[in-house]
Amino acid sequence: MKLNKNFKNIEENYLFAEVAKRAAAYSSAHPEKRVLKLGIGDVTLPLAPAVISALHSAVDDMSKQESFKGYGPYEGYDFLRESIRAYYMSHGVNLSLDEIFVSDGAKSDLGNILDIFSVDNTVLVPDPVYPVYVDTNAMAGRKVIYAAANEGNGFLPMPDKSIKADVIYICSPNNPTGAAYTKAQLKEWVDYANATGAVILYDAAYECFITDESLARSVYQIEGAENCAIEFCSFSKTAGFTGTRCGYTVVPKSIKADGLSANAMWFRRQATKFNGVPYIVQKGAAAVFTAQGRKEINENLNYYRRNAKLIAECMDRLGIWYTGGKNSPYIWLKCPDGLKSWDFFDTLLENIQVVGTPGAGFGKNGEGFFRLTAFGSEQVTKEAVERFEKFLSE
Repeated sequence: MKLNKNFKNIEENYLFAEVAKRAAAYSSAHPEKRVLKLGIGDVTLPLAPAVISALHSAVDDMSKQESFKGYGPYEGYDFLRESIRAYYMSHGVNLSLDEIFVSDGAKSDLGNILDIFSVDNTVLVPDPVYPVYVDTNAMAGRKVIYAAANEGNGFLPMPDKSIKADVIYICSPNNPTGAAYTKAQLKEWVDYANATGAVILYDAAYECFITDESLARSVYQIEGAENCAIEFCSFSKTAGFTGTRCGYTVVPKSIKADGLSANAMWFRRQATKFNGVPYIVQKGAAAVFTAQGRKEINENLNYYRRNAKLIAECMDRLGIWYTGGKNSPYIWLKCPDGLKSWDFFDTLLENIQVVGTPGAGFGKNGEGFFRLTAFGSEQVTKEAVERFEKFLSE
């Protein structure tokens, strides 16, 4: 028996596990202190009433012979895929139903999609980056190269024609930086991918936070993207499904190479390794796209947008450089006084008991930066901002 030696090439501790570990150790040593967590991007509001009602109804379906469901379609039930298709149409994107695949979340599919690509492919990811992009490729033994995201380019790197990559990861609005590409900037990436024969793996998990018309809600709003981009999205941040688990991936039928179809390969992969998302969960997800569901969910999104605005306005008052805060639930700030990321983490934890995420955990270019999330409760966010501003104003 031999184990996969490529696991030696990834960090032993997952970033967010290390953040949780340090916060727990502090709380254990100081039980009298109230620690406010704005680190991990988990939602705090409950599921919308329309979703809960649909979940209950689906549970009732499972109790009756005539409506009971066993194994479902590998690609998802048509009722949910039709709802997703209509959602794309509301943003001017026309998809075929068989290009939409329901999953248990974007994180899973962003790793699983690699099954259809050769390990010989060179992968381009931004730095700083969501660790899943790097770790899943490192586990498989692929070569990973980096596009430098930094303060100079607003953490939005653009294509470098001197670099050859086969698989390109783009997340917009970005995790961790909150920065978002304009449609014009995305067009440059799409043109680059089409010219070089690369594929873009486009993570649209935070598209629901976009309010600026110059930004894309989907990569398929960009001409030519259907020939080079696979899009991943999730109900986790859109509708609070972090614990309920549901997402979707769009694989256009026009993406082909070596006589093979990415769409057909992905269906074959799912049929082999995945038994689909539970019927009950898919019924709840479909309710997200109803008129009542959209209304209730937008109210929840506005709640998080207000939290983001509170944090961003605090940075403005303190004169701290940042990205995000608008069109994104994340605020990516420059650590004051030239502090390193983990030093700033310890400083905040020790002095004001506020937990964020050190930028260094997202890559070399994240050093000296720090991520705060707007997914906390309004009360926690307000108190954390007050502590933060008072401490850094002294």
